[in-house]
Amino acid sequence: MASLFSIPIPILPLIIFFLFITSTHSDSSTSLETPTLSSFEQESLYHILESIDSTFNWRLNYPDDLCYSGPRGVTCDYFTETNGVTSLHITELNFGYVSDYSSFPPCSSTSSFSPSLTSLTYLRKLFFYKCFTDVTTHVTLPGYFSNLSTSLEQLVFIENPALFGSLDGITSSFKNLKRLVFVGSNVTGEIPYGVGELSELEQVTLTRNEFYGKVPESLGKLKKLKVIDLSYNGFEGNVPDSFGEITELFKLDLSSNHFDGKIPDGLKKLQRLEYLDLSYNKFGNFGIPLFLGEMQSLKEVHLSGNFLGGQIPEIWEKLGGILGIGLSGVGLVGEIPSSMGMFLRNVSYLRLDNNRLEGIVPREFGLLESVLKELNLENNILTGRLPFSANFSAKMGRKLKLSGNNELCVNEVITKGSSQLCKKPVNPSAVLFSSGSSSTLSQFSSLFGFLFGVCFVLGF
Repeated sequence: MASLFSIPIPILPLIIFFLFITSTHSDSSTSLETPTLSSFEQESLYHILESIDSTFNWRLNYPDDLCYSGPRGVTCDYFTETNGVTSLHITELNFGYVSDYSSFPPCSSTSSFSPSLTSLTYLRKLFFYKCFTDVTTHVTLPGYFSNLSTSLEQLVFIENPALFGSLDGITSSFKNLKRLVFVGSNVTGEIPYGVGELSELEQVTLTRNEFYGKVPESLGKLKKLKVIDLSYNGFEGNVPDSFGEITELFKLDLSSNHFDGKIPDGLKKLQRLEYLDLSYNKFGNFGIPLFLGEMQSLKEVHLSGNFLGGQIPEIWEKLGGILGIGLSGVGLVGEIPSSMGMFLRNVSYLRLDNNRLEGIVPREFGLLESVLKELNLENNILTGRLPFSANFSAKMGRKLKLSGNNELCVNEVITKGSSQLCKKPVNPSAVLFSSGSSSTLSQFSSLFGFLFGVCFVLGF
């Protein structure tokens, strides 16, 4: 066989070029090979899908790679391993029908959890919407949730009334968790202190559950929090002073609980806060917090249902961006300040009902006609004529509530039956002798008596 050295020189470059092309093609084929989901993760996902709906044959309908041809609620992503090899893993699981535009795998009346959830070590999001709705069959948050992927960023349960248990499985191991959401479930117990160790948290929403006890001060250490919603639970005690340290917060909703004491002054440090709802708690008789006047980012503030007492303070000058104010049944007395009409030039929702407010509705409130969409002044002691035009009532309809103010009146053209008609101006010629003009009548009588006396003396 001829050696390489016996090959004629002109042919040698062609051979080298051929070897180079072959090598390059081989390397390219290797590098472009499409990663696939491992059989272990594929099998784990089948188990999970079967726990969500055991009546559906997932293996028959989705026999191929579940990352490339699986249900829409399954999301995968590529990862480069330390050895340079690219791998494919499941990163998101979304269950429950949300809409035709988000047709996640539907749940069934027998939906449950599968231990295989802990096998998905790259999982970032776990989402359940209306999966556990049959309240005759309780589904409990399993203890092995504490072994879910440490990569988990979102744990979301929405409208699952048959879901019970506690958050004890939410431990500091979830170091990447950003969203912790339980809405409309029956999860109970206290918020674990360890939740305050989850430094990446941006949202804690636990509304409409059965939580109770005191809120741990440790939540104040979560500097990235933007949303805290603990509404409609059984939390009690004081609002943690540490909440004032969460300076990125733009929504704080603690409504419909049993919080008491004083609304903490430390909240004034939340200069990015846009939504504040502390309504229907048991906050004490300390008046409307004056520090609200310094929170210039506020868009809505709701304090209804707490006996705060006192008068409406003059705090509105810097709050021109407010859209909604709820001060129903908070024990207010005195008059409505005209500054509310002067400075709240964007307010569309204003509730001052069920207090002991008196005096007139300031004429400056007429400046709000173009922006107000709901005004409730019911059950106060307001008097006088409303400062609104005829078109205002037509626009407001039932959103204008005035009943329970016996001396408050409206013009005939704007009345909707919610308050009495204002009396028409009295004829000026009759005012001279009216019972309400005793001073003028007395002066006239004196003058008449004087002239009569002069005539009598002169013998007329």
